[in-house]
Amino acid sequence: MEYRVYGYARVSSKEQNADRQIQALMDFGVDEHNIIVDKKSGKDMKREGYASLKNFILRSGDTLVVKELDRLSRSKADIKKELEYFKEHHIRVKILDIPTTLADFSADQEWIMDMINTILIEVLGSIAEAERLKIRQRQREGIHSAKLRGVKFGRPRAKKPDNWDSVMEKVNRGIIRPIDAMKELGLKKGTYYNLIKRHSD
Repeated sequence: MEYRVYGYARVSSKEQNADRQIQALMDFGVDEHNIIVDKKSGKDMKREGYASLKNFILRSGDTLVVKELDRLSRSKADIKKELEYFKEHHIRVKILDIPTTLADFSADQEWIMDMINTILIEVLGSIAEAERLKIRQRQREGIHSAKLRGVKFGRPRAKKPDNWDSVMEKVNRGIIRPIDAMKELGLKKGTYYNLIKRHSD
């Protein structure tokens, strides 16, 4: 049976570029066609590409390569859970930024690799989780600061179209139906009724 090597890369948003990770994986020897990329936050494991890789592509004896540990997740608990899953299913995980995970040990020396990797993963997993919490704290502080400056968040409130009064007069007199009024005003149903509610007084 032929064992395969797969790579996984992740960036947190669609605007970010995964090229640096992909190139590092290819430089290590991973075929470009075997690299799965997600553009999703690492706060949880709800990622389409990763789920497909884990549940349908990787087989016992295969190897998974990632550039950095936090590409798997930014949660220490999730990192440990995923690594335990791969170990139980005999899937080797190699992390380019953790050289000891790249070394090949003989069968009677694998316990050394497991021990070293467990220590490193515990430390780096804690760092990854701390970084995630720091990012969230910065976001909260940024939002709070922006609110103090008067910055408004969320969707802006819809304004009455210029022809609102004349159209609504026709609705009130029974000349046209609400659905016709929406077309004349160029409004969606929800916006139309929200404006009626706001200006009913």
